[in-house]
Amino acid sequence: MKKKQLPSKRDVIPASAGTGPKPRTVFSDEFKRDAVSRLRSGEQNASDLAVELGIRRTQLYTWAKKFEELAPGETFRSPGRPAVSELSEVDQLRRELAKAQEELAILKKFDAYLTRLKK
Repeated sequence: MKKKQLPSKRDVIPASAGTGPKPRTVFSDEFKRDAVSRLRSGEQNASDLAVELGIRRTQLYTWAKKFEELAPGETFRSPGRPAVSELSEVDQLRRELAKAQEELAILKKFDAYLTRLKK
């Protein structure tokens, strides 16, 4: 007697176009400052405030720590690559050069591949 094969998840649930990694949420400097000030006021505990704002509690504490380290009036920047507008001309040219060199290396490999196919 043959066992009946169950359908796989792919057969049961059709893949939608919206599946995939969730886009990263970016919060404004003003939002972060407001959240930290509400945390420091003590009117609400951190967990309730985080749920209300739709973020993790640890994120509130991370922002609070970073704001303590900032000089007054300095804008809050997360770690990572600086904005293109903040890069100096030399840095912008270095990034463009690196991109062009990478493209050239790809084209050389493709040319070598095509050359091998012709033989």
